[in-house]
Amino acid sequence: MKRLKRITGKPMLLLIMCMLLAVTAPAYPVRAENASISTHARAAALIDVESGRLLYSSRGDEPMLIASLTKIMTAIVAIENGDLTSKVKVGKNAFAKEGSSLYLKQGEEMLLEDMLYGLMLRSGNDAATAIAEHVGGSEQGFVYMMNAKAEELGLKNSHFANPHGLDAEGHYSSANDMAVLTAYAMHNPVFKEIVKTQEKTADNPYEKWDYKWANKNKMLRLYEGADGVKTGYTKKALRCLVSSATRGGQQLVAVTLNDGNDWNDHAALLNFGFNHYPLKTLIERGEGISGYSFLTSRKFAYPLGQGEEARITTKLVLSEEPAAGTAVRTSSFGLKGAVVLQLGGNEIGRVPVYEPDQLPPEESQYMKRYRTAGTAAAYPASNWLQALGSALRALLQMGR
Repeated sequence: MKRLKRITGKPMLLLIMCMLLAVTAPAYPVRAENASISTHARAAALIDVESGRLLYSSRGDEPMLIASLTKIMTAIVAIENGDLTSKVKVGKNAFAKEGSSLYLKQGEEMLLEDMLYGLMLRSGNDAATAIAEHVGGSEQGFVYMMNAKAEELGLKNSHFANPHGLDAEGHYSSANDMAVLTAYAMHNPVFKEIVKTQEKTADNPYEKWDYKWANKNKMLRLYEGADGVKTGYTKKALRCLVSSATRGGQQLVAVTLNDGNDWNDHAALLNFGFNHYPLKTLIERGEGISGYSFLTSRKFAYPLGQGEEARITTKLVLSEEPAAGTAVRTSSFGLKGAVVLQLGGNEIGRVPVYEPDQLPPEESQYMKRYRTAGTAAAYPASNWLQALGSALRALLQMGR
């Protein structure tokens, strides 16, 4: 490692809290500098899915109407909180909902999984309402879940008023927020499978033929490696699009809001990302630490522009083991600290290091960051005493 730092001489209570924070605190990706690229969109963003690094942003934090891009949030909340094998019943609020529709009949029942395909491939507003009432108990209850998820993910320029995206007061998001949300959602295998599907067949109990839905997202056919995500349009929001593509093991997500030339702009954005910010593996799982018997717990990869790799620095932050006979022994978890990576002095990630025989299962960097956010909500800290109690409870839970 280029730099080593050892934590010593701290009081035991502070040590426990520092150790917990050093390993689980989120690393905020460094935003790339905008290069020579432009779009026809009012707002646009490009993000690397693995790291969460924003590679391009133009008016990316401006709250705007997002039309049916809303359904990205609807889908991930339903997937995470619903039973995919449960039957969704179409109620009076969902039946004949204005806008794009699956033309579901009132009282009709459909598997939640199938209805999610209709939601994302055909942008059914009737499906969105039915899913919301099924998973959230009511549309209002589901909207509460959507906003809670937005808060958990740190989407500061987003607020949802419905599950379908029809224009409404207090319903908006930003290009950057949609990029972060979609990068998060693309780590979910169910979501990922749905949005890359070009055609889906589902049972239709009222007709002799089955439902057959073709994906509205033309990027799946126009762009090599495309694998999602969602189109959107209203008269006020105009054309909105989120697309994703994977090449050479790297997945990118592009977002444009109010863009009359979105198909071409998305191809240009994705090409820009793949060409100028390729994903580079900086640490492998199980990599040894020079001078120590520890091993890195996971692989770490990051998209780097020209000349950026030379600016990467690493340091090993070690956690001091408590003295013999103390009540808490951190060594029982095998965790010894973390390798901290920085780009230009800004932290871009950290990889915990463990005893060789106590490596935990590997977990993606992005999902670990947001799992940690959920853990923080479960263990609140409004003062130092509560913070200590939360840290101890979290450590005990980790031990179990």
